[in-house]
Amino acid sequence: MAALLALLCRGAPSLRAARLPLAAATTTAAATLPPLRRPSAPLGSPRPLSFSAAELVRAAPGPLRPYLRLMRLHQPAGTWLLYLPCTWSIGLAAEPGCLPDWHMLSLFGVGAVLMRGAGCTINDMWDRDYDKKVARTASRPLAAGDISPFQSLVFLGGQLSLALCVLLCLNYYSIILGAASLSLVITYPLMKRVTYWPQLVLGLTFNWGALLGWSAIKGSCEWSVCLPLYFAGVMWTLVYDTIYAHQDKKDDIIIGVKSTALQFKEDTKQWLSGFSLAMLLSLCVAGMNCHQTFPYYSAVAAVGAHLAHQIYTLDIDKPEDCWKKFASNRTVGVLLFTGIVLGNLWKQKDSKNAEEPLENR
Repeated sequence: MAALLALLCRGAPSLRAARLPLAAATTTAAATLPPLRRPSAPLGSPRPLSFSAAELVRAAPGPLRPYLRLMRLHQPAGTWLLYLPCTWSIGLAAEPGCLPDWHMLSLFGVGAVLMRGAGCTINDMWDRDYDKKVARTASRPLAAGDISPFQSLVFLGGQLSLALCVLLCLNYYSIILGAASLSLVITYPLMKRVTYWPQLVLGLTFNWGALLGWSAIKGSCEWSVCLPLYFAGVMWTLVYDTIYAHQDKKDDIIIGVKSTALQFKEDTKQWLSGFSLAMLLSLCVAGMNCHQTFPYYSAVAAVGAHLAHQIYTLDIDKPEDCWKKFASNRTVGVLLFTGIVLGNLWKQKDSKNAEEPLENR
């Protein structure tokens, strides 16, 4: 028995040595194989469809993709920033106790997509030589040569024609008012060559819907409401587009392009705070002139808190943080629209409370 145990002990190292290569191979194979779990889809099936704007553009047919990118459909933040002032105006123009006109909201949504796309096309036509020199914009379709200037011109004509069809669905006052904004759409891209305040011109352009939405509902503008709302939108644009411009400030210096980011430099946060305060005061004036209620002013306070946090945490020297803060402004617009809708519904409650004593008599 002792001899047998000794033999086994002497043989054990050789047995272990013989098993080591097999164990190592098994471990290596296990590391390279996917974990053993029930597959969620059959092997070889495409990945689940994503409904993000960028994924939808990537899934589009190849010849169509450059045109969708020219419209910036893969970056919908700008479309939201153009659309939201329209929703504010439409919401404020609604009758007390009523929801906004959903037909008008839809119509203006289509118009915002088309006009933002047209504006981006015009911008890239003017700036294609500049875009080639900036890393962030060098891959844009015109700068990269995916679309010719003539093709972009034809495409621009198609977008403007469709936008005109949307505009013709409105009343005559709104048609004239909407057509008046075209000069701003065309000239804005040139402003960065001649002034350090192109963001101001963008604000005048992007917030035209604050005038147009009200006139589309009411037939004309109530200037005591529309002008403060428009001014608030312009101040808001100065906030978010100055943040956006800080992404490209190094390249802008090299190629000679101007912006408020270069104008304000290290004083940017003080300027943004001033613009935010002016925006909030203007929103309060607009609310008072159309008899808004508690939910509206609560939303204005929430907007102020969001902007304060945005400005306080902003790092103007980090492009990725600038983009994150810029994109978060959609939340600002949605907060205000929600407050407008709830504030308008609250008006009905207040009117009922005011009428109740008369009924009791």
